[in-house]
Amino acid sequence: MELRTIEILLEKYFDAETSIAEEKQLQMYFSSPDVAPHLEQYRSMFGYFAQAGTQQFDKPLPLKTKRNYTRWISVAASVVVMTGMFTYLNREQDAGTGLGTYEDPEVAFRETQKALNMLSKNVNVGVQSVNYLEEYEKSKKTIFKDE
Repeated sequence: MELRTIEILLEKYFDAETSIAEEKQLQMYFSSPDVAPHLEQYRSMFGYFAQAGTQQFDKPLPLKTKRNYTRWISVAASVVVMTGMFTYLNREQDAGTGLGTYEDPEVAFRETQKALNMLSKNVNVGVQSVNYLEEYEKSKKTIFKDE
């Protein structure tokens, strides 16, 4: 093969413009023993491509079987039905007691203050926990300095 033809084909190859027949010509040239010295560096690349094209994957592929989730779906459905029944029956019982309604505004005000006070105590406990976490983060950053 003419050296100039090979150089043109190499340029086309590196520009991704070669056809399969032209790539086969390049592979045949670089697999032959008489490669030009200035193109010797490409011999190993085309040799690898020729060798990689003959490889076959021969390991068996494990096929995963489809799992049957019908038992778990039926359990989840029964839990949902039981929860719904419990909520419905519990709501019916609470509706008859009249909880949460007061005739006297002073009594309603005191009960509301009690409920808000209880809520405030629980929120304060949560805020104290967050403060503890912030202290933990500060000490962690001093020990493990980010680089």
